[in-house]
Amino acid sequence: MKRRIVWASVSLAFAAVIGLSFAGGRPPQPKPDEFAALTRQFDYDATANPDVREVRAVPRSGYTIHDITYASPVDGRVQAYLLVPEKPGPSAAVLFGHWGEGNRTEFLGEAGVYARAGVVCLLPDYPWVRPPQWRKSVQNFARPEDDRRTYAQAAIDLRRGLDILLARKDVDPKRVGYIGHSYGAQYGAILTAVDRRIAAAVLVSGIPDLEAIFMRTDDPEMETVRKGFPPGRLEAYLAGISTLSAVRYVGRAAPAPLLFQFSNFEPNFPRQAMERYFAAASEPKSVIWYDAGHEMADPRAFRDRWEFLAGRLRLPKEPPLGR
Repeated sequence: MKRRIVWASVSLAFAAVIGLSFAGGRPPQPKPDEFAALTRQFDYDATANPDVREVRAVPRSGYTIHDITYASPVDGRVQAYLLVPEKPGPSAAVLFGHWGEGNRTEFLGEAGVYARAGVVCLLPDYPWVRPPQWRKSVQNFARPEDDRRTYAQAAIDLRRGLDILLARKDVDPKRVGYIGHSYGAQYGAILTAVDRRIAAAVLVSGIPDLEAIFMRTDDPEMETVRKGFPPGRLEAYLAGISTLSAVRYVGRAAPAPLLFQFSNFEPNFPRQAMERYFAAASEPKSVIWYDAGHEMADPRAFRDRWEFLAGRLRLPKEPPLGR
């Protein structure tokens, strides 16, 4: 997450309107009318044809991996994997959000376990990891509005992914979950606040805002990054992107329950930031800490995600781990 510092942003004027502060601590929670303005960043035409196209189908034991693309409501097309189980529906569905440096393959193995259990899964790519004809550049620190368009699009494309899942006759609309890692966790906080179709969400290695990485970490590498910016440039960029900080949305996830998964040895941001993030979240919520790094390479994390979603999406108690 640290090497590809990417997040959505809006204009500095808009940031000033809602009264931002960079003195540290929890950002002020937006009032209802301010929150309505924030959510309009993720509006799109839900009636437009998603134009799903299959590139290839790869059969597996108990399910099929469909390599697909679908039309972004903003621009271009979205690459995604759609995993469809052999079991007849209606079934649960899970939307996955990968981390910033990854792509749609990150959760492919885990999604296969869900698919063997009869769950329809969708794993989209973000705009900055798509083929050249659809790819958007990122890290435009001098032009936060350029990044705003790209990262807002990522959230909108995930919402369109929900449309695709819920349009399927084999999906139960009351049993849709979300799993997101790092930037996927930030988008999960946004989605649960602006889109009530998610029944439960798991947020893995997430942060409340990018200030936690840029300004609140003692990582020597990030200290070097900070010194490399012209005076005021980093602060201006953070002001622009803070209106999409996860901490502004995570308090509005209810009634969807949230599971936070954090690392005791997180190298990119301090524990206080993670605790602040969890404290801001709406109830019901729970948190589990692991002896792992940002990648969350602890097999217990997968098991805990399964148990959390199993009780809410009516999945089997035990995940089908066979090949």
